[in-house]
Amino acid sequence: MKNNYLLALLSAFILWLAWPPIPFSSIFLFIGFVPLLIGCERVMRSTLTKKGKKIFTLAFITGFFWNTASIYWVFNAMNAYLPTWISILISLIPFGLAPLLMAIVFRLYYQLRKRNSIFLSSLGLVSFWITYEYLHQMWDLSFPWMTLGNGFANFHQLIQWYSITGVYGGTLWIWLINLLVFLVVWQRISKTTSVSTKKLLISISAAILVPSVLSIIQYTTYEEHINPSEIVVVQPNIDPYGKFGSIPPEEQLQNLISLSDRVAKPNTEYFIWPETAISARGRIDEEEFRTHAAYDQITNFLEKYRNGNVLSGIESIRRFAYQATPTAQPYGNIFIDSYNAAVLVDGSSKLQFYHKSKLVPGVERMPFGGALSFMKPLFDHFGGTTGGYGSDPAPTVFYSASGIGAAPVICYESIWGDYVAQYVKQGAQFIAIVTNDGWWKNTSGKDQHLQYAKLRAIENRRWVARSANTGISGFINQRGDIIQKTAWWTPTALSQEINLNEELTLYTKLGDVLVYLSLIGSLLSVVLLLKPKSK
Repeated sequence: MKNNYLLALLSAFILWLAWPPIPFSSIFLFIGFVPLLIGCERVMRSTLTKKGKKIFTLAFITGFFWNTASIYWVFNAMNAYLPTWISILISLIPFGLAPLLMAIVFRLYYQLRKRNSIFLSSLGLVSFWITYEYLHQMWDLSFPWMTLGNGFANFHQLIQWYSITGVYGGTLWIWLINLLVFLVVWQRISKTTSVSTKKLLISISAAILVPSVLSIIQYTTYEEHINPSEIVVVQPNIDPYGKFGSIPPEEQLQNLISLSDRVAKPNTEYFIWPETAISARGRIDEEEFRTHAAYDQITNFLEKYRNGNVLSGIESIRRFAYQATPTAQPYGNIFIDSYNAAVLVDGSSKLQFYHKSKLVPGVERMPFGGALSFMKPLFDHFGGTTGGYGSDPAPTVFYSASGIGAAPVICYESIWGDYVAQYVKQGAQFIAIVTNDGWWKNTSGKDQHLQYAKLRAIENRRWVARSANTGISGFINQRGDIIQKTAWWTPTALSQEINLNEELTLYTKLGDVLVYLSLIGSLLSVVLLLKPKSK
């Protein structure tokens, strides 16, 4: 059994090696699960007892070490303010939750293998896996950071067809090749030939080459429709741990304006400022923002730019006479709801607000109806609120006076492919990501977050303008190429002429069709599990 544990660890190492931000290493994803599958097969064919538990353990080991090595920066963010032991305990939730779900998938695979052929069982394994990934982006502890299809973010030339399938197409591709390679290796180990090795090798070659070649052709021949717009992204480089205390909001705003002015052109149409860039002591009431000094500063700044608009993150509140939302908190004889929001200021009296919908569990909202509310004080340092943030139920597209539609995507929301596609479906012509990646310090977290934005560009064939408080800000074209990017922890601004796009990709129109097929596959697999054994 010891060798099987080593195989599980080998899988974890290969998957970590293949994961962003390590460049061009994504091809190792094609063999990442092979050692684990071999270990599981050895357990199934052994005389060991409690085989299901042992397979569960092997899968958990792979998932835990792969996840922990890839998202270690979660601990860094916590440990900046919390004691080490508390940081470790909290970090174990994202480190261990996805591996737990992965292990359940493999346990179900084992149950299928006891009754069915390896072909049917493999279909069930892939269906269960994609279903798990989808559910892990839908429930209260959602964290789809490690969705398998995200792994190709650093080799985007190979996955241009995400404009059809989204990231779940990548997950399916990875699993198909892993299973074929596993069959070749296992037949060699067991000295059996249930399927011709030659046929398997041809299948592996075709499975790798056909999607890759088609993608490269699509990548090299793709041409953007010429529809230019001048955009500026600003990186003020304000330490997030000092932003809400030591640096006056007025000083922060003036810094944003100064950086914008340095690179702006007379025809600049959008200035993108990062998450919570506009703030005030006690937060800003959305109904009274026009009377706020910050609003006057922004509109005065825009007077130099005839078609200029500021799209910025903002910390805002709304007041209600009654508890209008579940997150509204009593304050005297009224209720107040707090938001991590975005605002569009266009120089007129019109304001557009969007409230972040995909809130970070724990930091921005308490999962499971507040059952974990005892942990609220631990997250106060990260800009959260005592009662949790309010949110919008759906995306909102911002429109400039000239009619340009922008998708205001706030931080964590950018890892939801289907959610970003809803903006585009509603009319967004480019994607504006506003984020504050400084919580993680100079770790791979900031790099992964940037790379994942390339996937949103490809899925929707939209330019991405990314404004990050401390880095990395930049521009990504419709093929997923990073055209410009800033250095980490550097106050700066970038200007770029992008092409707006109004056409919808198949993925934007249809969404995650592969998820629905996987749900059907999972249901059929459960039926097979529940079906009585034939005598």
